[in-house]
Amino acid sequence: MKGELLLLSSVIILLQAVCGCPEKCRCHSSSNSVDCSQQGLAEIPSDLPPQTQALHLQDNQIHQLPAFAFRSVPQLTTLNLCNNSLSNLAPGAFNGLQHLQVLNLTQNSLHSLESRFFHSLPQLRELDLSSNNISHLPTSLGKPWENLSVFAVQQNQLQQLDRVLLESMPSVRLLLLKDNLWQCNCRLLGLKLWLEKFIYKGGITDGVICASPDTWKGKDLLKIPHELYQPCPFPSPDRESSMVQQPGSAHRAIPRPPESHSAECELKPKPRPANLRHAMATVIITGIVCGVVCLMMLAAAIYGCTYAAITAKYPGGPLAQTDKPVKIEGKELFDSSPA
Repeated sequence: MKGELLLLSSVIILLQAVCGCPEKCRCHSSSNSVDCSQQGLAEIPSDLPPQTQALHLQDNQIHQLPAFAFRSVPQLTTLNLCNNSLSNLAPGAFNGLQHLQVLNLTQNSLHSLESRFFHSLPQLRELDLSSNNISHLPTSLGKPWENLSVFAVQQNQLQQLDRVLLESMPSVRLLLLKDNLWQCNCRLLGLKLWLEKFIYKGGITDGVICASPDTWKGKDLLKIPHELYQPCPFPSPDRESSMVQQPGSAHRAIPRPPESHSAECELKPKPRPANLRHAMATVIITGIVCGVVCLMMLAAAIYGCTYAAITAKYPGGPLAQTDKPVKIEGKELFDSSPA
């Protein structure tokens, strides 16, 4: 029995050697998958089988990915790098992965995302960047995002998200955005409008919960009325002049931190004092109009009473005649009186 077990283990070792399976990994030829998870790896194994389609590298200690890190597995369709210590991705880290569809980079230490990281992934369909330290995303990532159906950036440091980036994902159906530092000001209005259209078309999202300003903290972005957004101010000449040129570069400029600018376009409710002033002005104008009307009615009443009294005093006199003016009638009455 021991001899059979020894023979079987020898055969397995020989098969792994023939297939080129790394020492700390488990290779499954039936599914063309390689499991190297929880092995304390600090770098990508170099002797991976070329026919590998699924590679699991989660729960290791990989700090960076060099260029062409996966050149030995060009048929890869699924790559799991969850729970490593990735903070640096070389621009060509994913070069050669023309068939990659699922990329999991959750629970790492990534601070930013650049479009050039994904230029070599035309078939990418699912990208999970949750639980990192990403503070900004590029405006657009180009054609590689046309097939993307799942995009997750939960639990990061994002404050803004450009609508143009989302419009470069025409096939996205699941969008996960919760637990970020969303700053709900005028610059997030584009995201709000895009999400409303996205949900109307059947898309699924977990929502955007505002972290600032205090007026909207904890509120769902989609439940804030459009009318409460103030238009973003245009850059002032002073702000344009604050662009600092880098030494030795004629075309690159670094803007000063936009703390004051972001405060200018915070969401604010309509000021109530302005409405009170309008109401007071309306009351005053209405009172003046009513007073004028009352005076006119009083004058008409006095005139009517006076005319009636005079008519009653001279019932058959010339005042009752209407074919001559009163002035002339008064003169005739004066002339006909005894001397």
